[in-house]
Amino acid sequence: MNAMASYDFDRFVDRHGTWCTQWDYVEDRFGVPGLLPFTISDMDFETAPEVLTALRGRLDHGVLGYSRWRHSDFLSAVVDWFGRRYATVVDPESIAYAPAVLYQAGVLIDLWSGPGDGVVVHTPAYDAFPRLIEAHGREMRGCGLDDWAEFERLLALPDTSVLLLCSPHNPTGRVWTEEELARMAGLCARHGVAVISDEIHADLAHREFTTWAGFDPGRWAVVTSASKSFNIPALTGSYGIIGDSEAHAAYLRRLKDADGLSSPAVLSLVGHIAAYREGEGWLDALRAYVAGNLEMVAERLEAAGLNWQPPQAGYLAWIDLRPLGIVADEPLQRELIEGEKVAIMPGGAYGAPGFVRLNVGCPRAKAEAGADALIRALSRLT
Repeated sequence: MNAMASYDFDRFVDRHGTWCTQWDYVEDRFGVPGLLPFTISDMDFETAPEVLTALRGRLDHGVLGYSRWRHSDFLSAVVDWFGRRYATVVDPESIAYAPAVLYQAGVLIDLWSGPGDGVVVHTPAYDAFPRLIEAHGREMRGCGLDDWAEFERLLALPDTSVLLLCSPHNPTGRVWTEEELARMAGLCARHGVAVISDEIHADLAHREFTTWAGFDPGRWAVVTSASKSFNIPALTGSYGIIGDSEAHAAYLRRLKDADGLSSPAVLSLVGHIAAYREGEGWLDALRAYVAGNLEMVAERLEAAGLNWQPPQAGYLAWIDLRPLGIVADEPLQRELIEGEKVAIMPGGAYGAPGFVRLNVGCPRAKAEAGADALIRALSRLT
């Protein structure tokens, strides 16, 4: 039986008027209201029905008081998920709740580095990383995805303290192989560099994924959430796996005592537990549907003269337009916004002009509209 038969990913859900960042506030980034958006990395699908059922059940209880995350329901859900999906044993004592992945990454940067220290990031970079690093008074040190010589040179600098790894990589969708991660782990251990691995897109990998939790170079943490894969970012909430016990204790002191955030968003806990215990079938069906969207984009781009391969993870099509002579963002963005009335993220937002990031985490009809609009805009320029 086709796993997708149980779920209708073709159904359009109108998100207008729901305070939706992607739909209601597209003007903030693109300067024009009412554009058809293919932008911020959330999806237009309802979350898994198993998650919605659990949330409704919790709301029906009626009391939304202070709660705890350090209990077997939440911890075992995470441990079991990593065991099933990634064949990785996770110590429940290493898990820590966080209100957001970037919050936890920021706290760990503070713990594992000093002001002015270097933080290595692969480029093109997720646009929140440079802002996060700068806000914490550190220096971002960018390195190309396959430039191992530069990667080791940056790690070897005496004031480089942290590797902030995006795994799978955003915006490119790159999935690091086990061999590549082992090489990174060895280099970080050699140079005394701590590792923070942002794995929020891991559940959406289209090939075998290896979590950093399977390596132990010393000081390391995996920061992640079910929010991307199950489309529940509005519930807030995430978690980390912190391999160093002293850092784990220091992080919890910061969370509880310094920042007053020890009581979690209870609906986030409910959502995570339901997703990890009951939502696996929905997730696998979603991944298959998104892979179909990406194949559709590849076929239409090929017909338009551009050889593009779908990413190894996620629903974000990172498209290199330089073979068509597109080396700057502004002319194409003008055609997309004014001529096609669509919003597609320009590569310059990630430090790579000449690319676009097209979000196809949406019903097929919308994804087709986005791909066709991009191709029409390109045809007018080329």
